[in-house]
Amino acid sequence: MDFDEILAKCGNSHRYQYLLLGFYGFLMVVVSMHYFSQNVISFVPDHWCYHEQLENRSIAEVEAVYKQFDKPSCTRLETLNGDLDGRHATVSGEQCDRWIYNYDFGFRSMNTELNWVCDAAYKARVGQSFFFVGSMCGTLIFGLLGDRIGRVKAVILANWCGFLGDFSTIFTSSLTAFSVTRFVSGLAADANSYLMYILVIEYVSPSLRNVGLNMVMGIFYSLGLIGAAWLAVLVGHWRMFLLCSSLPLLLVTLFYFLVQESAQWLVTRNDIDGAVNRLRRVAKINRRVVSDEDFKAFRSYCHHHYRKTAANAAEQQQSKLLDMLKTPRMRSSAFKILLIFIIVVPCYNTIARNVEGLGISPFILFSLNALMLPPAGYVQGFLQDVAGRKATAVSWMTLTGILATAAGLVISLGQNRNVILLVGLTLVTRFGVSIADGVSSQLCTELIPTCVRGRGVAVAHVAGFAASFLSPYILHLGTYSKPAPTIIIGLLFLSGAYVCLLLPETRNKKLPMSLAEGEEFGKGERMFDFLRQLRKQDSAEKELEAELKSKEAQETK
Repeated sequence: MDFDEILAKCGNSHRYQYLLLGFYGFLMVVVSMHYFSQNVISFVPDHWCYHEQLENRSIAEVEAVYKQFDKPSCTRLETLNGDLDGRHATVSGEQCDRWIYNYDFGFRSMNTELNWVCDAAYKARVGQSFFFVGSMCGTLIFGLLGDRIGRVKAVILANWCGFLGDFSTIFTSSLTAFSVTRFVSGLAADANSYLMYILVIEYVSPSLRNVGLNMVMGIFYSLGLIGAAWLAVLVGHWRMFLLCSSLPLLLVTLFYFLVQESAQWLVTRNDIDGAVNRLRRVAKINRRVVSDEDFKAFRSYCHHHYRKTAANAAEQQQSKLLDMLKTPRMRSSAFKILLIFIIVVPCYNTIARNVEGLGISPFILFSLNALMLPPAGYVQGFLQDVAGRKATAVSWMTLTGILATAAGLVISLGQNRNVILLVGLTLVTRFGVSIADGVSSQLCTELIPTCVRGRGVAVAHVAGFAASFLSPYILHLGTYSKPAPTIIIGLLFLSGAYVCLLLPETRNKKLPMSLAEGEEFGKGERMFDFLRQLRKQDSAEKELEAELKSKEAQETK
């Protein structure tokens, strides 16, 4: 009796699984607030150089004075010459050292308190880039820990790092201290969610996994983003916001007492008794009665399996990740997969964080962006089943690239831009990048042979986070040219769509298990063959469905 069979007897779609999905939903809320907290604390409202003659003026009057200058936020005035509209104002050659801020919903961000604007705006971007360096290191460190000390303990440690980094950021006031604390906070990014994702997959049935897990991920991650935005408005200050958003990370410690360690992981560690104990607890929570004979059969299977595994260990160890580079087609696929992650991950992070300077409150736009996630996940799953991975990835990367470029062109119109059109393009781009990110990740994962898939996916994710180091600097280009970030993202997505065209389709195909199968996978498939295969696949699926229905009818008779 293998693991799937004993888990089915203990219950794989019952009370414990729904409880586990509830814990995962809570973690998604906490993780999304943690991941985007550095965006919230660095929101920059409209601002203008301080002048004593403007001290008692309204925001509208101050804006009218500076509107005539090319760089109204960073232009320092010498005198106003008594004019209310500032037409005869003289410009000072000195740099600004104090500003008038139009606080959005009254929220005082880190950038406004430390005056990290204009020539000092780069400081927040530097600190944010170290967050991605931390996430790159954390993905490797906690991934290894998850295989050594268990999934639950690694998740808890990752979230402790997130709390330590965010809580320490409260007391920073220099670029060096801010960069160090963001690095520590970044260690938790990705690691504090994907380990729990693996744990849920190992205890949940395939049917509940396909529907329930994706719905929980999309809905609760979206709720976390909306919660982060309006929590900041509620507390009104970036230090208080970080305190409130970091404390829930400590609640993940309770998972040690509430979540069962992965029984599959315990089996791989040859701790059969520990795996059986966890499965007994799952059965008890699910109110399922499992006989001792069933557990005895499971023990027998595990012991037999491990003898077989030990005998083949030397053969399994021969397959190394670097072996993908020894054959021409696998080497080409490996570089294309890495290139896609290097393009898509920083583009996703840039678009998700680009919520300022678009003519609408960043808090409102942040919330609207979050509402795009649940429907994007549903559309992605539907299109992958109907059109395939490659067609969905290419079409949505192309569409997202065009939309991002169009948004950049609208931004370039300056004061004459249509805010409603710009926000609409931004939201559709956010919708598209969610689909493009998900489907391209799945396509690349399926192309990596099973024998090196775990290590290959980890390296690809690390490469994506390493490239995300540039994400804050792409956004920073907006201080010099407003449309620059979106136009760059658009061009990158169009490049990514072309790279996806060079990869084979994986839909309805036996995925490669060995490196030899990976070398032969998709051989002879041309760039646009997937378009001609759509109709063939649809007709084949209909024939198969009809055949299954006829067999079912015969068995019923």
